[in-house]
Amino acid sequence: MITLQILLFSVFAIIAVVTSILVVTRKNPIISALFLVLNFAALAGIYLLLNAQFIAVVQVIVYAGAIMVLFLFVIMLLRPEHEKNFFEENPKMKWLALVVGVVVFFQLIYTIFFGKLSSSIPQDVEKSVQIGTVESIGRGLFTTYLIPFEAAGFLLLAAAIGALVLAKKHFD
Repeated sequence: MITLQILLFSVFAIIAVVTSILVVTRKNPIISALFLVLNFAALAGIYLLLNAQFIAVVQVIVYAGAIMVLFLFVIMLLRPEHEKNFFEENPKMKWLALVVGVVVFFQLIYTIFFGKLSSSIPQDVEKSVQIGTVESIGRGLFTTYLIPFEAAGFLLLAAAIGALVLAKKHFD
């Protein structure tokens, strides 16, 4: 019997797989970036099905919002249409990439059809819903993981200051 959760997972998984293939195969980088946004949305839907509400929201806000804007700015600044094609200069690398892709594909097929599911995963749905909430994650960040959380904040602050110093040509 197919439940709604299995049906939604199948739809999100198909969207994620198709859009990830389209991201890699499109020649226009802007179109690839738009397919990547659709891929992020499908992943957010899968996170929602896994009762990870916070991660789903962060996936949409941070990745589909902020990171994709950054990608688009970089793509527009670099003008990739003026870049040389890597595979035209190295034709052997094209065959190596094809072989690696085929090997990874067959590994995935083997894992899907011959892999065994873990029996140690608890099936307590109510507990998984509580773990994925913003309240639970916030409580963990500000109690158990306060020092690493603050250290990551200072590291990001140092990186932002370093980027500003490097971007500034001279000090007035």
